[in-house]
This record gives sequence, C-alpha cells and structure tokens, in this order.
Amino acid sequence: MSRLLLVLIAAWVPLAAASSGAVLAAGSQQEASSPARSAALPEAHQAVVERYCITCHNDKLKTGGLALDAPNLNQVSAHPEIWERVIKKLRTGAMPPQGRPRPDAATYDGMATWLENELDRLARATPNPGRLPALHRLNRTEYQNAVRDLLALDDLPREMDIAVLLPPDDASYGFDNISDALITSPTLLESYLAAAQKISRLAIGDRAMPMIVDTYRIPLQLPQEDRLDGLPFGTRGGISIARHFPLDGEYLFRLTLGSGPTPDAHELELSLDGQRVQVFRLVQEGGRGRGRGGAGPYGRGAAPLELRQAVKAGPRVVTVTFVKKTSALTEDVRLPFRRTGQAGGADQPTLASVTISGPHAITGPGETPSRARVFTCRPESAAQEEPCAKQILTTLARRAYRRPATDEDLQVLMPFFEEGRRENGFEFGIQRALERVLVSPAFLFRIEREPRASASAAARITNANANAAAAATAWRISDIELASRLSFFLWSSIPDDELLDLAARGRLRDAATIEGQVRRMLADPRAKSLVDNFAGQWLYLRNVDAAAPDPRIFPDFDDSLRRSMRRETELFFANVVAEDRSVLDLLTADYTFVNERLARHYEIPNIYGDSFRRVSLTNSSRRGLLGHASILMVTSYSHRTSPVVRGKWMLENILGTPPPPPPPDVPALQETNKSTGKAISMREAMVQHRRNPACAACHSRMDPLGFAFENFDAIGRWRTQSAGVPIDASGALPDGRKFDGASGLLEALMRAPEQFVSTLTERLMTYALGRGVEYYDAPAIRGVVREASASDYRFASIILGIVKSTPFQMRASGVASAPAAGSVAAIR
Repeated sequence: MSRLLLVLIAAWVPLAAASSGAVLAAGSQQEASSPARSAALPEAHQAVVERYCITCHNDKLKTGGLALDAPNLNQVSAHPEIWERVIKKLRTGAMPPQGRPRPDAATYDGMATWLENELDRLARATPNPGRLPALHRLNRTEYQNAVRDLLALDDLPREMDIAVLLPPDDASYGFDNISDALITSPTLLESYLAAAQKISRLAIGDRAMPMIVDTYRIPLQLPQEDRLDGLPFGTRGGISIARHFPLDGEYLFRLTLGSGPTPDAHELELSLDGQRVQVFRLVQEGGRGRGRGGAGPYGRGAAPLELRQAVKAGPRVVTVTFVKKTSALTEDVRLPFRRTGQAGGADQPTLASVTISGPHAITGPGETPSRARVFTCRPESAAQEEPCAKQILTTLARRAYRRPATDEDLQVLMPFFEEGRRENGFEFGIQRALERVLVSPAFLFRIEREPRASASAAARITNANANAAAAATAWRISDIELASRLSFFLWSSIPDDELLDLAARGRLRDAATIEGQVRRMLADPRAKSLVDNFAGQWLYLRNVDAAAPDPRIFPDFDDSLRRSMRRETELFFANVVAEDRSVLDLLTADYTFVNERLARHYEIPNIYGDSFRRVSLTNSSRRGLLGHASILMVTSYSHRTSPVVRGKWMLENILGTPPPPPPPDVPALQETNKSTGKAISMREAMVQHRRNPACAACHSRMDPLGFAFENFDAIGRWRTQSAGVPIDASGALPDGRKFDGASGLLEALMRAPEQFVSTLTERLMTYALGRGVEYYDAPAIRGVVREASASDYRFASIILGIVKSTPFQMRASGVASAPAAGSVAAIR
C-alpha cells in the first residue's frame, strides 16, 4: 500500500491544459432574439429610484451596504450586481420598508421588468457562466454511488461502508457538493487508499480478506409491538438487513434480545432472501430454555441466540423478526403510543441487535454481480491473461474516469496488474489494478480542462462589467464533461454507458437528444438521489434523525414517528419528480403519504398498518411541504416552536430572501411572565423580544411568516391554544400582503407563484453547478422560470432549463478556475 501511495503522489503534478471544447466568440451561438425593451425611458425609472430609494441608499448612509446615488440607469451594464439586488427587492416588495412611501404595483413591476430586460440583454451579448475550479472532488455520497455503479456494489458491510471509511464533507450554500468546500488533505488521501483496498477486495472476492464483524442495532425508541414496513405480514418488530456477503462460506448470526421476560413463549425467525432459515422458540422456564432452534431463556442479560449458516456470496437480505401471536392488547392502563422498544418496559421480548460475522470455512469467491461486472472476459490460458486484463481495465477505466480510456491509462494500470499477477495470480492482479483505479485523481475528481485555442481577441468573450477583476474567456464544455455534469446533477453518480456513448459521439449538443436523456435519467431509480441529496439538504430532512423532542413534553414521540415523518416528505417529493408534476404542488398539493402512525399524528382516520399510502387532505393548513411534520419539527426547538427559525426557513427556502446573520449577544427569549412566573404565548414573548431595536428590523420580516405555523406544535401536531391562550396565526409578507394562518399564507404566496419557482430554481442551480449562485447567474435563472411557465412549471421543465442554461453548459477561465501550481495531476 505504501508503494501505491508514493505512485499516486508522484502522479499529482500540475494539470495539463488539454480539451476538445470550442471557444465561443462574443455573442456567437447565443439566443437569436431578445425580449423587447420596455418603452419607458431610463430617466423615468431613475426618478423612481430618486424618489423612493436614495433617501436611505446613498453614499453617506449606505443602508444595507447599498448606495444608489452613483449608479445610473443609463449605464446598467456598469453595475449589474447592484441592479440585480434591486430587482430582488422590487420583486419581493421588500423595499421601501413598511411605513415608508411606496410605489404602486404597476411601478414595481414596470421597473423590475425593465431592469431584467436590460440585464438579460447584456447576458446574451457577453455570457458569463461563472468560474469553477478545474478539479471538483467527489463528495462522500458521490464516491459511494460511483463505486456502486462502477462495481455493482451496494449495501456494503458496515465495516466497509463509505460513511465509515471516509470523513463527512463540509457544506456551503446549503449543500455538501460545493467544489470550494471539498478540500483534499493528506489524511483524506490515506482514507481513500484504505477504502480502495477494502472495496477492491470485496468486489473481486479475495479469500485472504480478514473476517468482517457487523452489528446492526435497533433504535431504542422503535416500537416493536406490530409489523414494521418491509417485514413479512404476520410478524412484529425486528429488522431487515440488506448486506453484501463477500465470499461463499459460513457466517455466524448472533441475535441479542432487549426487554424483560414474560411467562409466554415467543418465536423469533431468521430468514435469508425471504426463505426461513431458523426459528428460535423462546421460553421462560426456570431459567432454562428449550424448544426449536435450541433457544434459551430470554430477557435482559440472557445469552445471545446464535446460528452458523452457509451463505452464498453477493447481495442478500437478512430478516430477523418475531412471529406475531395476537393483536389483542394486554389489560393494563397505557397510552396508545407509549414509548416502548427496549427502553420503554414492553411486556413482550424485543430484538436489540443482530451481529453478522464471517466468512468462516470459505469455499470460494462465488459468482456475484460485482465479479460479473468486472470480469468481462475469462482467460483460459496464460497467454490470454494480458489481453484479457487490458480489456477488463479498459472497460473499468472508461466507466471510472467518465471518458474513453487511452493507451496512457493502460500504461499506468498494467504494472499494478503485473505485480499482482506475479504475487497471487490473474484475479489478484486485477484486484491490484482496480485499487489503483479507485484512487486515481481521474476517478476522485471531476476534471474540466481549458481548450486549446487561439488567444486572439475574436475568440474571446470579455465580461462587460468594468469592475470585474479580470477579463474572462468563456467556452462550451466538451460533451464528455457535460455528461459528467448531468449525471452528478441527477444521479450523484457516474454516467452510464448510454450517456457516455452519446457524449463520445458528440451527440449531447443536439437539443432533442439531451432532452431525451434528461427524461430518461429522471425516470431511472438512480434519480432518487435528488430526493436523498437535494431535497434532503434543501428541506433539512437530514436533520430529522438528530431532532430530540423533550420526552417530558412529548411523551408519545418515538423513533417510529420520526421515521414516518421523514418518509412522508421523501415520498411526496419523489412523487412530484416521478409524475413530473408542477413544482407548485410542493406547496399546494392536497394529498400526502402516510402510514397508521403518522395518520394518527395528523388525526387522519381509517389508516391502518405500517405501509405508506397516498391520502387526500381535508385540513387546508396541511397542504404541501409546509404542513409536513418533518419540516415543522426541524424548524422548532426541543421543547417549543420557534417563529424565528420557521420564518428564517421560509425566507431562505421559499421566498429566496435570506435575512442577514444575527448580531452578537442576542438576548434569550423570555418565555414566562416575570411577575407571575406563568408561561406566556409565543407571540407575547416575541413582542417583548422585538423591543430591542437591534432585533426589530430582521424580526419584522421573519416573525410574521413563522407565526403562520403556530397552530403546529414542535412536532407538527395541530393545536388551537398555546399557554392557555388562543393562537393568533396572522401576519404579513414583506410586501405587505396580509394572511391568517398557514392556509392564508399559502394563498398569499400563490398570488405570485414565480417567486417560489425562482427560489427553487436557484437552489437547484446551486446544487447542479456545485457553487453558489451569483448575480451574473440571475438572467439564466429568469430564463429557466420563463420557459417553464409555459408548462405550468413542471419539474422536468425546470431541470431541462438548468441543463440547457449558460452556467451549466459553459465555463470561464481565469485565475479562480485554475488549480494551484503543483496541486493536482495531469491526471490519468
């Protein structure tokens, strides 16, 4: 392994500039037509600025860090960043602030439209796709998905899980795939080397790999009184484990029980791929066990149940669950959803953990999907080994490096094959070469090289912004690079063979072809990454598992409810993607997905069982994402709601106008009456808090939005009172539009639906590009929203607009886009 590290480090030399992308001349291949310019003269709009804006936004005061007395509307192109800020304030009606003279709606719209047209025209004449580093490291999730698709390896043993082998990634702009935040350190390189060794051994089936011991624990707060989703009917509690078994051999299954004993007998079954392997009959009789499966007594402190079983290599599903005896409840006083599981004193035995160790008595590598993916040929003689190895490694390199493999690639990989073959035969040689592939910078990084082109002025597009740090050259990225951008956007993984073939033939430039590929990819199961990675971060769903509602205030909250909350939102977002519904349905849909546990939480009757199903909503306040308990919980504190956190979430993720960071030393919220000591309503507490002038400005924007959801408590239950006082959920948007409650807020938002669509498009653009959206991206975002409006803002139309946009299909050169000297490789 040390030799591989030295070879890898030696390979990381300055990046050579070589690519087949074509440089665009100024204004070439851009849209032929531009929106008609407003008939209003710049002077008329300048008068609006002077009347309503310059009183505060001048060189002397610079309120909000903005001065508008110097920029002139006759020269919008000289200050595009400033005017994009003005457009956002105009479109949201945030300025002038409430209580100051304000123009009428026609003036707002007229000036914003005129500015947008001017800036869009400038963007078409001098496209600025923004700068990205030439090297964009795969984040941990992308690395895991790339390994899955390259080697047909999924459901890795815990010891080989990528989340265990690699450290978590830093997030920026709300996502963990932002290129500037994905730094590379010597420690990370060591982690990649260790991961590559373990993954290659698992993929090939190395008999010499050490024994693997994995323990799967059932959450303490997960009730095991009934059937769990995904487990067989007629069972209760337990766990289902999807796991890759590395070799043919015997594996030891150790089952540890949780709660205390009862006088009744119980049956615990272990199944493999749906076939029952063993039934343990659990009895409590004088401290000694008896019955089928050789099971002993159960209860806390009892010895684990064990079984040694022969298992074929490859992906398998292990199920351990109790056979359900009766649905009748025991006759004691209990809450309907009392915390049970191992922590709640259940009156039935529960499963605490399952440990799988092995392999023992190995019989061979087996025939796994991973070996079938790697070994595209099988040599029948020594003379065939080298040609076969070249075929295998050419295929692996093409898929791993996301481009056609070259002779230079093989020159790097074949010495590793030869060394491994000499040591332990043909398959071990392939294993060693695969190790090298998995740590190659060409695999770990998305690489976009500058094209070879003339430096003549005719071949350059110069940014018209006089304040730009340096002139930039923009060009369309190659089809191969476009294929990687597309696959990591929609799948968080490498391109498949179909996409790569089209890219290699230069077909992705065809509008019909790329639209067909986008629709195909959205229909592929791998598009689930948009739910897991985009929605999971945009909607804060990754925070659901860490939420810890106070058990004294919310005694019925348990892990089953937590899982159901997150699953509802994931299924809902996935449904919008799969059915290509309007993105406005994310806010307005009158349906959701629930199981029995969540339905009771929402007071929806006649829903039974742990399986999720689509249901219609009768409470208009529950419509869309804003009524989901998952979002309501992660925007609350453990013991109470937070209008501030919920309002901030609305401003950032729905309205696209995030507030500034809070000032230092913000005083704590006073939640009780100082004189009586009694709890006060949240609105009373916030009124007192806003008396601090330093807090009032931002809270006047956030709090009304947060108060719209006060009818939902900290775990998303509906309520009508707080601290014994009827809840007042009224408020107003930043532009002055009034509303009452969550349903009223939704109606107000839908009077200007393009504002939410623009925010969602901006978040998707950030995620797609792997960088923060800047002022020069605003024309592209507006173009996406305008085109999508013709199809009622369907999800696929938003995605297609982003994929066809200038920021997605082009890149710009400059100091910021080049890697530091000596940092990375002329990478093969």
